[in-house]
Amino acid sequence: MSKAEASIQLRASADQVWQLIGGFDSLPDWLPAIPESHLSEGGRVRNLKTADGAVIVERLLQFSEAERRYSYSILQGPAPVRDYRATLSVSAEGSTTRVEWSGTFTPDGVSEAEAQQLFASIYRDGLAALKQTLGE
Repeated sequence: MSKAEASIQLRASADQVWQLIGGFDSLPDWLPAIPESHLSEGGRVRNLKTADGAVIVERLLQFSEAERRYSYSILQGPAPVRDYRATLSVSAEGSTTRVEWSGTFTPDGVSEAEAQQLFASIYRDGLAALKQTLGE
């Protein structure tokens, strides 16, 4: 099992950040690479469309409003991995907020290093977009 992760410190409050990113259907609100998201199965499955037209289907596995965290898996998508599971979390750290995005997966058709680099880049770029959306 391979792993990738990224984190960022933000000046916005943890509540403000979670309000923006905590909804399972909220990716289009802060992630330009995902302009469309539609929920199905009572809000437990999100159907995403990327900026280049690819379709990704993800299932919500765990959600905690109190801990400001959710985990999800990819059911369908173009990524060269299988058994993908990721977690997005928000936590207050003094006067700042830490956002962590991490995932585990099994590379499929690419090397472990390539898969790790792909998802680390997705997470880093996503968190940079979050920072920009928050005006920081």
